[in-house]
Amino acid sequence: MINGMVWFWLGVTALSAFIEAVTMVLVSVWCVAGGLVSVFAAYFGASLQAQLLLFVGVSLVMAAIIRPLAKKYADPHKVPTNADRLLGMEGRVTETINNAYPTGAVYVDGKTWTARSADGAVIPKDEAVEIAGMEGIKLIVRAKTAVPAG
Repeated sequence: MINGMVWFWLGVTALSAFIEAVTMVLVSVWCVAGGLVSVFAAYFGASLQAQLLLFVGVSLVMAAIIRPLAKKYADPHKVPTNADRLLGMEGRVTETINNAYPTGAVYVDGKTWTARSADGAVIPKDEAVEIAGMEGIKLIVRAKTAVPAG
C-alpha cells in the first residue's frame, strides 16, 4: 500500500506542473523534478527528513541548471540585430539634421540612416557625427567636436 507521503509528493509535483503550465515563465519547473525524486524516496521508505532534503536539493540544482540555459536560449524579449554595432561609430551628415523640422540623414557603415540630434542642436551637412543611440530606425547622433591643438 502506498503511504501518505507518496500522495503528498505527487500532489506537490502535480501542483508545480500545473503552476508551470499556467504561467509559462519558469516559476516551478524545478520543483517538478524535486517532487518526482521525493515521490520515489517516499515510496522506497526514506525518512521525511531525507525526502525534504532531496526535494530542496534537486529543486535547487535544477534551478541552477535550467534557469541560465532558458535565459540564454529562450528570451522572448530579445530580438537580435546588428544595429547595436553602430553605437559609437562615426558617420557623416548627408542631410542637415534639424529636430524642429524632422529632417536629417547620416551615412554610416555603408548605409544612409534617418538621424536626429541627441541634444537638439542643428548639425549641418558634411559634419562628422558620433552615433549615440537608436530610436526605432532613427539614429541619435552628436556632432564630433574638434579637439583644439595643444
